[in-house]
Amino acid sequence: MSRRFVIEAVMVAIYGELLMPQAPVEYIVPYTTVMELYEFRNSPEPLMNDSADDQHVKQKIEELIAYLEEPLNRKKLERCLTVPWSKSPSILFGEEVSWTVVNALDNEMYGELLDPIETELVLTAQREHAPVLTDQLELIRRIIEVEAPVQIFDIGDFEYAMDDPIFSNQG
Repeated sequence: MSRRFVIEAVMVAIYGELLMPQAPVEYIVPYTTVMELYEFRNSPEPLMNDSADDQHVKQKIEELIAYLEEPLNRKKLERCLTVPWSKSPSILFGEEVSWTVVNALDNEMYGELLDPIETELVLTAQREHAPVLTDQLELIRRIIEVEAPVQIFDIGDFEYAMDDPIFSNQG
């Protein structure tokens, strides 16, 4: 049984180890975060402080976009865009990793405390009964502040989250 996490698409580009887990994992990705990849690719603003790291991450974003634009994967993505909250068929990344893209919608439930993408992450996590995986400490703090009923892990704790018996029977 695979572990499931709600995550932003760019996190997979930044943290390559997320594509090489020790056990099967499903990443549930709000569609708006997939669209963010194009913004990051075209932005003159650096994503990383170190220029070599920034170039590497932008290359990984480019590779991720190219993979998602392959005809079969693009068709899977398009299938989830017809109805709010519908999910794509699984997009496989090797033997251990799959993505399910969700056509999530921000309903302004958390007002100005969370931005629209953060709200979509939280709402997706609630609907899917899966924890959020992020590297953004401020997001973790805000999710705790709004008392959102979701589990959240820092990416630095990814291996712990994968080993946590609470999440071994998700799905």
